[in-house]
Amino acid sequence: MKQIDPRSAFFDGIAGQWDGWHDLDAVSAQLAAGIAELGIGEAETVVDVGCGTGNLTKALVERLDEKGRVIALDISEGMLQAARGKVQDPRIAWHRADASSLPLGQGEADRVVFLAVWPHIEDKAAAVAEAWRVLRPGGFAHVWHLAGREQVNAVHASGGAAIQNDLLASAADTAAVLAQRGFEVTTEIDEADRYLVSATKPQRR
Repeated sequence: MKQIDPRSAFFDGIAGQWDGWHDLDAVSAQLAAGIAELGIGEAETVVDVGCGTGNLTKALVERLDEKGRVIALDISEGMLQAARGKVQDPRIAWHRADASSLPLGQGEADRVVFLAVWPHIEDKAAAVAEAWRVLRPGGFAHVWHLAGREQVNAVHASGGAAIQNDLLASAADTAAVLAQRGFEVTTEIDEADRYLVSATKPQRR
């Protein structure tokens, strides 16, 4: 029997407060700029791992055309309820799932985005293996935070027992986890106000 992740209950408990802790206009602007920088195409299938209250999902559907879609998943039903209430769109499929069991078939996704969730993933190798499985050749995985590593880790360290050890490793360490599975790392940013590691699944030779 699979053990219940204590993080689920933790995030259920703060789901109703999450958006109130953030300047959503500023977050939306950051997300839109980041999505453009990543070069996400209008017809892509994007997996939003740890979608939380749906801020990235909302930004993605604003970018995508009628052919694009978002697979949004979270371990917290409370977060998913908040997200569903925020954005209703037929291009979104919502799932209660974790990063080690993505609800897609092999090669069905163009992008897998881990926004503000990477430190909370216990088995990162399994998550990377799942991203590899669902991505098409040439697809991208992105580990992304809108804040710097020091700030992320300070928040988590003071966040209570469920997440206090969920610390964000250096971009180089995260890149190494992706590279070990066979991804080609294209971006490593580990700055005071931003964190991004991007990697591509190589085309078949």
